[in-house]
Amino acid sequence: MRSLFFIAAIALLATAPARSQPLVDPNKVAPEFREAAEKRRAEQLRQRECALKADLEKVLPRDRTAFLNQCLDTMAAKQ
Repeated sequence: MRSLFFIAAIALLATAPARSQPLVDPNKVAPEFREAAEKRRAEQLRQRECALKADLEKVLPRDRTAFLNQCLDTMAAKQ
C-alpha cells in the first residue's frame, strides 16, 4: 500500500502544470506570417479582456462560455 502512494506521488510530481497559451509576438515570426500573427494577438487580447470581465462580474462556470461569446460578439460589433 505504501508503494502505491509513493508511485502516485511521483506521477503527480512528474506531470507538467497546465499553462495558458502565451500571447503571440508578431516580431518573432517570419515576415510573411506577421500579419496573421498580429490578427491572432489582437484576438487573444480580446479574449483575455472578456475573461477578465467574467472574473470581475463573478460569472458562474456554467454560464462563462455564453458570457464570453456574448462579450466577443459585442466587441466585434463595435469594430
